[in-house]
Amino acid sequence: MSVIDQKSPDALQALQEENQRLRKINAALIERVEAGSAVNAAPYAAFEHSAALAEQVRERTEALSVAMAELRQTNQALKQANLSRSKFLAAVSHDLLQPLNAARLFTGALLDQVAEGDLELLAHSIHRSLQDVDSLLGTLVDMSRLDAGVIKPDISVFRLSDLLDNLATEFHQISEAEQRQFSYCSSSVVVSTDLVLLARILRNFLTNAVRYTPVGGRILLGSRRRGESVEIQVLDTGVGIAEDQLERIFEEFQRIKPEPGLQDRGLGLGLAIVDKIAGMLAHPVRVTSIAGRGSLFSVCLPLAEPDALPSLPSHQQGTDQQVIQGSRVWVLDNDPAICTAMYSLLTGWGCEVRTALRVTELQHCFASEPEGPALLIADYHLDGEESGLEAVKRLQSQYGSQAAVLMITANHTNVLRQHVRGLGYRMLNKPVKPLKLKVTLAHLLRQALTPGQG
Repeated sequence: MSVIDQKSPDALQALQEENQRLRKINAALIERVEAGSAVNAAPYAAFEHSAALAEQVRERTEALSVAMAELRQTNQALKQANLSRSKFLAAVSHDLLQPLNAARLFTGALLDQVAEGDLELLAHSIHRSLQDVDSLLGTLVDMSRLDAGVIKPDISVFRLSDLLDNLATEFHQISEAEQRQFSYCSSSVVVSTDLVLLARILRNFLTNAVRYTPVGGRILLGSRRRGESVEIQVLDTGVGIAEDQLERIFEEFQRIKPEPGLQDRGLGLGLAIVDKIAGMLAHPVRVTSIAGRGSLFSVCLPLAEPDALPSLPSHQQGTDQQVIQGSRVWVLDNDPAICTAMYSLLTGWGCEVRTALRVTELQHCFASEPEGPALLIADYHLDGEESGLEAVKRLQSQYGSQAAVLMITANHTNVLRQHVRGLGYRMLNKPVKPLKLKVTLAHLLRQALTPGQG
């Protein structure tokens, strides 16, 4: 008989109950462990999860490293592209604009001398072709410079008529040559903006108006006051623009299809340039048009107080031609073609002209004519290390010259423009338009003739 059998029934019952209790405790402990594993994870499961996370971190770190390397390569490529674009702009600004500048000056001199007839028609045809090249090349350079972010506004206060009068004179001649009727309403308001950039906006408006207006059509340049602003408007009776195309015309390479007999010689960048410049200046641009009847383009800019105007000559001495006639003008340029073209153009206006390829030649001129010129025109980029500004400064210091100075350059930066202005000089960019040159010369000579004006 076993020991269990020898126990009393009561003892056996107690033992069974204890066994049952231990089983329950064991079950409870197992349940507790399993419950804890669901929250905290089993040791092996936690290790596997950590290892998986570490692998993901490693993979993502490697991917980030690859992405950063690609980004560095992209940045390097962008820097190289910007450098290439800068070199392109430099080449365009000098190597291409230089002969174009000479051609424009030669043509201007030719137009001043030819009589009516076949030769005049030929000269005007050459003139228009050069204008087209000038416009296309200038548009490409402007767009590249805007995209590169090298154009910065140079805000000044001026009479709006100072700009509009010159544009009206320029486009009256262009419209007449293209057999369009041009009208202009002057304005005496004073504005605050970048004169050069505003002129680019308006030239694009006017160029498009001439381009898309049929022979005999009308073009109007004028302005309206709008509270504390003025809205400059260009209205034409041209082909107009369909309503669904009005937004697209400000996109790059978008052009209006011309009617038969009209030649579209543009690249479709003019209004894209307008949009970029207007955004830079915060000047709202508006366009309304009716297909087949014409268009109205306008730009709105802030008015300024007349008291903010810089001091100006109190009177004008005759017409531009009368002021220029007989004036002594010396030209310093290292390009023989430019010197020859300038000589032909300026002598045709009645100026007494001397040209020089080097500073030493002008020094000889001072030796024979100590009074010097009334006006000195110098190219900014000369041979060697010396710039046109440095050459002029040396001549003024050496001979005490009080000549008015006009700097000609393909450099469009505001830094140079402000520097030239700070010296009391004026600056024109290549290619120089003969009419604009004449107006500028007359302005500088008037200043020189007015006491107290520099």
